[in-house]
Amino acid sequence: MQRIVIVGGGAGGLALATRLGRQLGRQGLADITLVDSARTHVWKPLLHQLAAGSFDTHAEEIEYLAQARWNHFRFRLGSLTGLDRRAKTVQLAASFDAAGREITPAQALAYDTLVIAVGSQTNDFGTPGAAEHSIKLDSPQAARHFNDRLINACIRAQSVPRREGSGQLTVAIVGGGATGVELAAELHAAARVLGHYGFENINPEKDLRIVLVEAAPRLLAQLPERLGKAALRELRKLAIDVYTDEKVVEVTADSLKMASGKTIASSITVWAAGVKAADFLQTLGAGADGQMPLETTRLNQLLVNGNLQTTRDASIYAFGDCAACPQPDGSWVPPRAQAAYQQAMYLAHALPQLTAGKAVKPYNYTDQGSLVSLAGYSSVGSLMGSLTQGSFFIEGQLARLMYWALHKQHQLALGGVKKTLLITLSEMIDRTHRPRIKLH
Repeated sequence: MQRIVIVGGGAGGLALATRLGRQLGRQGLADITLVDSARTHVWKPLLHQLAAGSFDTHAEEIEYLAQARWNHFRFRLGSLTGLDRRAKTVQLAASFDAAGREITPAQALAYDTLVIAVGSQTNDFGTPGAAEHSIKLDSPQAARHFNDRLINACIRAQSVPRREGSGQLTVAIVGGGATGVELAAELHAAARVLGHYGFENINPEKDLRIVLVEAAPRLLAQLPERLGKAALRELRKLAIDVYTDEKVVEVTADSLKMASGKTIASSITVWAAGVKAADFLQTLGAGADGQMPLETTRLNQLLVNGNLQTTRDASIYAFGDCAACPQPDGSWVPPRAQAAYQQAMYLAHALPQLTAGKAVKPYNYTDQGSLVSLAGYSSVGSLMGSLTQGSFFIEGQLARLMYWALHKQHQLALGGVKKTLLITLSEMIDRTHRPRIKLH
């Protein structure tokens, strides 16, 4: 029986394991195993809401063990530490609980086909102080850590009566991409709600200052210019301080220092600028006998061909943010959620044929547009498709609806129609009795 091991339980990896489990695992045609260092999955585009407290993951998290049981694949807890390409095994690190007790030992897992989908992490470009003094919003743990610091800072300010509007708490967000823009708007919305939960000594709208810093000349530099202008217009309506064309050269415990000489005070700094693949991918697959590691780019991404096979080992595939996939026009597939989902669906179809020695058309990225959520205030986006003959700009309620639909598409891919309907119903019920933001 073909042994397929998928390392990485993000949106792409989990969708692929779920689809292959339904297609092959159910019929006993393959043994599919998903590996991840966490026990639950949270959809990454929701991290800014988790950080602001406007989203409670307990209602949304997907338990890997339960998802595996329902969809005919296995789940193994652990993080990838090594790869023996000759023996066709991956090495997984031991896992431990909060008290340091071992949960699972270090182990080796055999495979016939290996798929690497470990995603990306925030790239601070080696900026002095960034690692020590900023929170990188690239995991649920980091988002929860930020939310704890935000709520604790508000409670601390509440305990000391003072002059309203003195600006004691400043949140500085480095990076004007989708994550930074969405977090800034979400924090403003959360600040308005905080005032209803006993913070009478502070005015969250006035005492919480939000600063967004972007090194490029405009916001959302990787997306169409019209989206960047629309996002800037909305953020300025919310009195969010936006600095463009300002490169951060140092982060301290209480400030940001710019190349221009400016200094911005900061109580909490979030680094949301740039992405790269994990450093360990640079040496993955290297053997003591001189075997070369898998080929990578300067951003640590694994180089793959049109079938998403790594260039030095056809039995190892990689996709999503951790992979560099060329396109026929010479460009590269962008590190975006829609690309990872498309590649997961491509592999679900292509893997059974490729492992059987059949030819398969190469993957071709289709840009379906971009959507950016600005909390409950608005959303902006552009849709791509044959009907529009290019890009079609949308904003307001229509864009918010499309953003919501993207989340529902993710839930449908993992749980099907019935479960998605039940989740949606539970979300509607939750809104009637839960606080509008998470306060613990």
